Amino acid sequence: MPAPITIYTDGSALGNPGPGGYGAVLISGPYRKELSQGFRLTTNNRMELMAVCAALERLKYDGSDVTLYSDSKYVVDAVEKRWVFGWEKKGFAGKKNPDLWRRFLQVYRRHHVRFVWVKGHAETVENNRCDTLAVAAASSSNLLEDTGYAAE
Repeated sequence: MPAPITIYTDGSALGNPGPGGYGAVLISGPYRKELSQGFRLTTNNRMELMAVCAALERLKYDGSDVTLYSDSKYVVDAVEKRWVFGWEKKGFAGKKNPDLWRRFLQVYRRHHVRFVWVKGHAETVENNRCDTLAVAAASSSNLLEDTGYAAE
């Protein structure tokens, strides 16, 4: 059985919408992995959710025990208060980011994930690292297209 995994995530948009990025730190025993990517046009909530998706998708073993720390009430509350499962039953009608929520649910169901909300820009060292990664990614010259983003 693989060791428990701790994940920290953050997303940021420079303007909302605007250029954005995500950052994630994955820790398992002595191992540490940092992920980040920037996008030309996106929103903060999309980057928060994409950070979670990207981090969970990097896990090597199904059935991993994961504690995921995020400063996004949007993401944490949607899962912990089980809203996302109701949205799914209704086909995400009227909800933003259905592409990412579907992507999230697919990978979420492969693991045992517990979400913990942390205050952003506070004293959580790894969350602050994720913020640094996200802002750097959003500010980089290597920005991808967020193909799921649709202007309202």
